[in-house]
Amino acid sequence: AGAEAVKRAVQLDVASRFQESLVCYQEGIDLLLQVLKATTDEVKKRHYRQKISEYIFTFLSDGKYHKQIRIEENATGFGYEKVFREYLTEIVSEVWVEDPYIRQVHQASRYLLYNFLRFCEMLVKGPCKVKKIHLLTSYDQGSGRSQQMTALEEIKRSLSNYGVTLNIDFSSSIHDREIRFNNGWMIKIGRGLDYFKKPQGHFSIGYCDFDLRPCHETTVDVFHTKHTKKM
Repeated sequence: AGAEAVKRAVQLDVASRFQESLVCYQEGIDLLLQVLKATTDEVKKRHYRQKISEYIFTFLSDGKYHKQIRIEENATGFGYEKVFREYLTEIVSEVWVEDPYIRQVHQASRYLLYNFLRFCEMLVKGPCKVKKIHLLTSYDQGSGRSQQMTALEEIKRSLSNYGVTLNIDFSSSIHDREIRFNNGWMIKIGRGLDYFKKPQGHFSIGYCDFDLRPCHETTVDVFHTKHTKKM
């Protein structure tokens, strides 16, 4: 079934039906990975690994894949799991987060440090095996810097209890927002991790479950690093 899904993906690719091809590639590779897990014969395992590697190379080699998600104003159902989970494969062990506004807990309508914490919780839950998270952000201003550092250090200590190292760096010139995984996927969100609206109250629906939290309008663009050109 996995091989048939990949063959269908190639046919769709040739027909320039790229988004449908992407879905079939993903489905076929996932099916083959399931077979690989269930196989005990080492010869068959090597065969399946080789075929999966070939399919993944085909899937990623031509640079035609760019997925865009448009999140409408007040839309719900766009928690971090919904946006990121399909790219967090089991081989993901390292994550880079670049966002200039991971700072005060309360900054206008933003809960930015809590958002970053929620993102880290998603990584810890898996199915990926993240060991390192790299955060590049900017310093908060004035008295907020102390609160920012205290919160980030607490997140760092908590992650260490799960075998995850958080490396924190600061830049005064950072503007772009992007998240990268070491399996090659790169996600750019117009508002970074801060695309959720402020909850109505601490005991309102959507406060804990981000899938139920209304969103600000934004765009999510997904690329693979083999698809991007270095300037």
